[in-house]
Amino acid sequence: MTQAQSKIAAAADTLLLRKPHLADGQAVHALVRRCPPLDLNSSYSYFLLCSHHADTCVVAEQAGALAGFLSAYRLPQVPHTLFVWQVAVDAAARGHGLAGRMLEELLVRPSCAGVQFIETTVSPSNLASRRVFERFAAQRHTVWQEEVFLTRGHFGSEAHEEEILLRIGPLAD
Repeated sequence: MTQAQSKIAAAADTLLLRKPHLADGQAVHALVRRCPPLDLNSSYSYFLLCSHHADTCVVAEQAGALAGFLSAYRLPQVPHTLFVWQVAVDAAARGHGLAGRMLEELLVRPSCAGVQFIETTVSPSNLASRRVFERFAAQRHTVWQEEVFLTRGHFGSEAHEEEILLRIGPLAD
């Protein structure tokens, strides 16, 4: 167990959900690296998410250590739809509903006013992520739809599973 994981486990009851700051970018990058099968993007992309898209991203902090990160953005052509890009939860913080709590935290922000649908893509092997969104839809008593968004062929020679688009909604106000 890493030092960060030890801090998280020891302080499970002191969770802070907040908007990320530019300075969180490197810690977010390190968290996603520890969360396979998530695709690891460049640290630069996490700095952009934590600054330019802070209103639609959430960090979960326990005892000063990063326990979770959710990145999302409103679709420019369909602003009533929130696209959830990545949800990462540190191993020591899993099994306590943190991913769902981050999603709920995001949806009550003014930046998500008017959101009626959530979309995300999930690879078939990422069962944990799929369960997060299944639980969310069930708790909201709303419709769940899915379709193939990206096939293996879209990724060319890169070994990558297909990505299934999940659409949840409409969401009740």
